[in-house]
Amino acid sequence: MTPRSRIAPLDVVWRTCDAAPECLGVVCEPYARCLAHLTPVESAEVLRGLAPGQSLDLRGTVLPEDLLTRVLDGVERRLGRARFDRVVFTGPARFAEVVFAGDATFDHAGFERLASFYGARFLRNVSFREARFLRELSLHDARVCGHAAFDRVTVRGDALFGGARFGGARFGDARFGDARFGGALPERAGTATFQDARFHGFAAFDAAVFHGDARFRGARFHRAVSFRGSGWEAGADFQGARFEGAAYLGPMRVVRRLSLAGVRSRAPLHLDTGGCRVVLRSAVLGRLTARLSDAEVDLRDATLAGPSAVTRRAGRLRVTSLDGLDAGALTLTGADLRGCGLGGLRRPEGLRLRECLFAAPPGGFGLRLGWPPVRWWSRRRVIADEHLWRGWPPEADGHTAAVPAEDPAPDPARLAAVYERLRPGVDDARVAADFAFGAMEMRRLGSARGRARLLLSLYWLACGYGLRAGRALGWLTLVAALAAGAVCWTAMARPAGKHGVQRARVAVVRPAASASRPAHEAGG
Repeated sequence: MTPRSRIAPLDVVWRTCDAAPECLGVVCEPYARCLAHLTPVESAEVLRGLAPGQSLDLRGTVLPEDLLTRVLDGVERRLGRARFDRVVFTGPARFAEVVFAGDATFDHAGFERLASFYGARFLRNVSFREARFLRELSLHDARVCGHAAFDRVTVRGDALFGGARFGGARFGDARFGDARFGGALPERAGTATFQDARFHGFAAFDAAVFHGDARFRGARFHRAVSFRGSGWEAGADFQGARFEGAAYLGPMRVVRRLSLAGVRSRAPLHLDTGGCRVVLRSAVLGRLTARLSDAEVDLRDATLAGPSAVTRRAGRLRVTSLDGLDAGALTLTGADLRGCGLGGLRRPEGLRLRECLFAAPPGGFGLRLGWPPVRWWSRRRVIADEHLWRGWPPEADGHTAAVPAEDPAPDPARLAAVYERLRPGVDDARVAADFAFGAMEMRRLGSARGRARLLLSLYWLACGYGLRAGRALGWLTLVAALAAGAVCWTAMARPAGKHGVQRARVAVVRPAASASRPAHEAGG
């Protein structure tokens, strides 16, 4: 440990030991010395005065393992108000199954060996602010009724919080009732804060339960961290956290909001949760694998360096924002994109869309003050940006795209490019065809009035840009019907007296017999 100076800590407000200038231990009256500097007879006298549930003040004292064991045995491992601020535990600190009926503080404490709080019960608040753990820290199966503060702690070894419960008001055990220790238990669930904490070893929060809010803002995990089977009755905040090892955030249950805004991760981040809003704004991740159910996810301004996937596990998965997302290979499976704009993607070609829901034009005929006054919209899939640009009314479920005030409004040329770059990543052939139609439609509407727009309009009218075979067949049927009608009309329009061509009769006139004909010829 770093040598301690008597004048270095400016927040020491207790009377310190007179035995040595560098000792910061609180005095044990009437000896004017700390417990560590008492004679065997004096320390035995002090320890004999301890009782179960009694308050204990050992601030600044250097406690070896044997002295700590004697203190805990003297109170039968049941403490009232416990003050261990700036205590240096030179040996293993074993607080297993200890009950803290009052507030417990270990601020700026130093643990040179194992620190074990296995199964400990904190009936009120506990604080480990800026504590230093040179070896392992274990709060496995510990219970904290009030607030738990681990802000700016440093754990050099493994940190084990498996099965711990934070913020639970009561535990149903008669030993923890008010009658034995006095004072009322917290009525509301407390928070658990790990702000700017440093975990140099493996950190395990498996099966931990947080009844109140839990904050890991700015925490840094140098090795793997696991939250498998954990439960969060309120919100979970990892804003600005750093994951240098693999992070397994789930399967876990979060009731309100899971914030991973500004998170940095070099290793893969595995996320498995549901029933809440997941915020990944401005996160910079190497690889993301998220399995969500009945959740909303926000990926605005996030950066995904490696192949990533966001998959709907069950229920509904709604994506609220992808603006500014920079992802070389991101697969969205089963996502609801009806209210999510895609025009702000930095690399739309890197998006893979599987079984996703998209917005649609208003069905049927529509009337408007313009030309043409009557419009008929075919049912096709459109991105929310076009839905917003056209000013179509929201769909039945109320989803519509929202563009922040600082973002420019979508324009047809930009939407055409987005459609073209998104189309190769769509797995459904019908959706891909609709995107191709949308690209041509935006190109037609965005072109200036002239020859190009006229040709595109004729192309659209004739066959729907080559994507509407029914329209071309309809035109062909119409032309055939008109031709047949013209033939019939022509045949029926002739005069009634001229039904046909009559053949002229040719009369054959034989010449009369000549008078000078011989008689014998005439008689013969």
